[in-house]
Amino acid sequence: MDSLTQIVLGAAVGVAVMRRRTAVWKAALWGGVAGTLPDLDVFFSHGDPILDMVLHRAESHAIFWQTLFSLPFAWLVARLHGEQTQWRRWWLALWLALVTHALLDALTVYGTQLGLPFTDHPYALGSVFIIDPAVTLPWLIGLLLVLARRGDARGQRANLYGLMVGGAVLALGAGLQAQVEHHARASLALQGVTPERVLVTPAPLSMLLWRVVAIHDEHYYEGFHGLLDPAGPMSFERFDRGAPYEPAIADIAGAQRIRRFSHGFYKLHETAKGQLVITDLRMGMEPNYSFAFVVAERGSGFQALPVAQSVGENGDPGMLLAWLGQRIQGKVLPPPRPVRPAG
Repeated sequence: MDSLTQIVLGAAVGVAVMRRRTAVWKAALWGGVAGTLPDLDVFFSHGDPILDMVLHRAESHAIFWQTLFSLPFAWLVARLHGEQTQWRRWWLALWLALVTHALLDALTVYGTQLGLPFTDHPYALGSVFIIDPAVTLPWLIGLLLVLARRGDARGQRANLYGLMVGGAVLALGAGLQAQVEHHARASLALQGVTPERVLVTPAPLSMLLWRVVAIHDEHYYEGFHGLLDPAGPMSFERFDRGAPYEPAIADIAGAQRIRRFSHGFYKLHETAKGQLVITDLRMGMEPNYSFAFVVAERGSGFQALPVAQSVGENGDPGMLLAWLGQRIQGKVLPPPRPVRPAG
């Protein structure tokens, strides 16, 4: 999730756990710090854009390492404020702020390695977009109220209610995701397509519109379903996955990392300049994706690059927002497909 949401959640959790055992500003401050600490890993470069991608949300988001870190962290905070008798409560508050950060990230589509060092599986439910005001606002309102009331009983209740409402929105998202997936599979079946895997994730900023990607043989299908759409099956567009290029990436470590990290939702294509590109299909929409990498160039066959080149792009935000605004209202319009020069 975005940094603001994680800070707000950490602060709200810190206040909820500490309650009136310390000044409310202290609980909010340190909860917010704990809520944002895991994302500081973005400042560490691994010298390769693919490694930077797949190693984000790794050790700093692993519950085992967060638990170990929370012990000295809580001791230092308690000692700083002369509240050593509250050390266990500080530990619980800061541990929960760290862990809820990781668990919330795992609800997005990116991939969070919660189980390190025991498994590096990137967990990604994909039931919430990285920025969703419907999730953030209840937590923010509850937090502001408890701070404004200096942690009194009514303020504490407001903070708890805010946490519960935001949590209910997240639960609603998971339920809607399951319903949309069922509808998408049924719609694909009507077209004679039985997909190997299906990705369902909300469009930017709202759970009123969902994007579906289905993998089937050498193609992938992209479609959109709005909760206010007219009744009837979903429509999908079919695109080529670039299966003939699979042998070329068999020995390219970076490409294999993307294959695994994307859970198989990727495509390959060759540019007019003879560059071989692998694209993560989960984040973005055709033809613009946040994560795409040149991993080889054509010579006598394809030659792997020493370091991959990032070529991801997000397209025209104004065009996308205009389409989203209409699509969310139930107007079934084709998605914007800007024509780009080959290569």
